[in-house]
Amino acid sequence: MAVQLGILPRETVEHVCPLPPVPGAVAAVRRRVGAVLAGWKVAADIVDDSLLVVSELLTNAIVHALPPAELRLSWAGGDGRGTLRVEVTDAGPALVPGQSRADIDPDEHGRGELIVQALATRHGKRVHSGGVTRWADLVAT
Repeated sequence: MAVQLGILPRETVEHVCPLPPVPGAVAAVRRRVGAVLAGWKVAADIVDDSLLVVSELLTNAIVHALPPAELRLSWAGGDGRGTLRVEVTDAGPALVPGQSRADIDPDEHGRGELIVQALATRHGKRVHSGGVTRWADLVAT
């Protein structure tokens, strides 16, 4: 890889983790992510936000999508600064469009996407043959 104008390429590391569709899975994966981020020396200014984004995207996959689900973290950076990408891929919606789950209290759900939008620098959704991937980038400055 060529280095131009004194800009050094950033190291990129990844961590992939399946999400078991069982109670307590989000909390367990969130703890695992905390340990991974600490090991990568991710800047403290985005760690808490990252953990909340992970929780929201994983919960969405469990509540609204078909299994299996998988979390992928990518850290491009060095010295604690850089960009963390959080991706959660699931097998697609569990319900047909317009259908709702009777066991979900609308006062307790539906804010996850707004939380991700507020915390992430960039975010989005890709629909593909394997399902749906929701992603968010958090930038440590």
